[in-house]
Amino acid sequence: MKIGFDNERYIRMQSQKILERISHFGDKLYLEFGGKLFDDYHASRVVPGFQPDTKINMLLELRDSAEIILAIHSGDIERNKIRSDIDIAYDREVLRLIDAFSKRGLLVSGVVITRYREGQPAVDAFAERLRRLGVRVYHHYPIEGYPQNPKFIVSDEGFGRNEFVETTRPLVIVTAPGPGSGKLAVCLSQIYQEFRRGVRAGYAKFETFPVWNLPLTHPVNLAYEAATIDLDDMNMIDPFHLQAYSITTVNYNRDIESFPVLNTMFTHIYGESPYKSPTDMGVNMIGNCITDNEVVCAAANQEIIRRYYQTACAFKRGRASKEQVYKAEFIMSRAGLTVEDRPVVAAALKRAEDTGAPAMAIELPDGSMITGKTGEFVGPAAGALVNALKALAGISKDIDLISPIILRPIRELKTMHFGSENPLLHSDELLYALSICAATNPTAARAMEQLPKLRGCEAHSSVMLSVADRSVYRKLGLNCTNEPILSGNRFYL
Repeated sequence: MKIGFDNERYIRMQSQKILERISHFGDKLYLEFGGKLFDDYHASRVVPGFQPDTKINMLLELRDSAEIILAIHSGDIERNKIRSDIDIAYDREVLRLIDAFSKRGLLVSGVVITRYREGQPAVDAFAERLRRLGVRVYHHYPIEGYPQNPKFIVSDEGFGRNEFVETTRPLVIVTAPGPGSGKLAVCLSQIYQEFRRGVRAGYAKFETFPVWNLPLTHPVNLAYEAATIDLDDMNMIDPFHLQAYSITTVNYNRDIESFPVLNTMFTHIYGESPYKSPTDMGVNMIGNCITDNEVVCAAANQEIIRRYYQTACAFKRGRASKEQVYKAEFIMSRAGLTVEDRPVVAAALKRAEDTGAPAMAIELPDGSMITGKTGEFVGPAAGALVNALKALAGISKDIDLISPIILRPIRELKTMHFGSENPLLHSDELLYALSICAATNPTAARAMEQLPKLRGCEAHSSVMLSVADRSVYRKLGLNCTNEPILSGNRFYL
């Protein structure tokens, strides 16, 4: 795949920028981490060359002086909100993050449940589960007038009402399972309460997107807006930065709305604020490390279309509103895109039309289009995978890598003993069978060796995929989209 980003340069520049910001403050720095500390697949898709674990690897250099606070919005626990790129609920993602941080030797100070209110059984159950696992849990409460009433917010009745997280290290990283979790409010609350305890603490923000020094309508920034439709985020010109420096930069509405809170708080504590704009708060160097704008724009445009399909399918499943679908369509229009700009879509729909049944298409790195149809033993997602592996290995498409003698008993096991109503094998089931054949069949082994080459390929299904097929495509690193159409009369996928 074409690369448009210098990852090594980014690590150097970003590390230096964070160290500079730490030196600006005294006893402690609260660093809000927007986006994902690791497994940042959105960034790696939108900016080819950005590695999913770049940010966490950079922070490992500071592990001895840093600790982590995780924030999760109580409403996301109640709604069972899903991190869409890995299909995992936010509360479970918190547990996964704690495991991942601990494995890397990073200290987790505790979990803050934000906007907590009485009468939330699912939230209370999650908090109790954390406590039983030995994780400290804290509650932050809704503040009336947030963020439009800074004087009340920065008071004992506002931030002062929240439970204080005890920390011991000079760098405190505040992160979350996803956007809208209340990270900024956690930072500000902590800083206010640190001041009451005689500690001078500072704040900075490490937000990957939107990219402040790219144009407002740059595809990378539009892709961020498409990715946060459920939060109703909107990219905006930073009016504070424009007024202070006469320089146009990009930020987003929530930071711009919240900036007066931070400004008022610093002024209240120190007599003046170190920042003149939301852009000043950031330490984001990603825009400085783009090496090929054309490659990045093409990748971001594909992400905008993928996000449209994701929102349309979420609406079909009852997880998104019609207004969110309209917004996804509007963002595509702003970018000058239609679904026809995603070539793999037309290939999948054409194969489905020709066969009269669901079909799948995969675009290989050389641009060739491989399709899979609904067969006697396999679904289109599984069929397309095997056909793609054949093409990558130079194996004739007419060669059967797995004999029906093997597929038939697997199908019988699935339907007769496991009670599945769908006799067609999913992608994982077919790959297991192929891996077994590879032990004695050199041709099948050659096909299996091609699996890493699928990472980064584009794929599209003419119908909504099952959870099993979506999971396999995600784990293999394919960028998959689906038409918002149910397969047959099935409502459970």
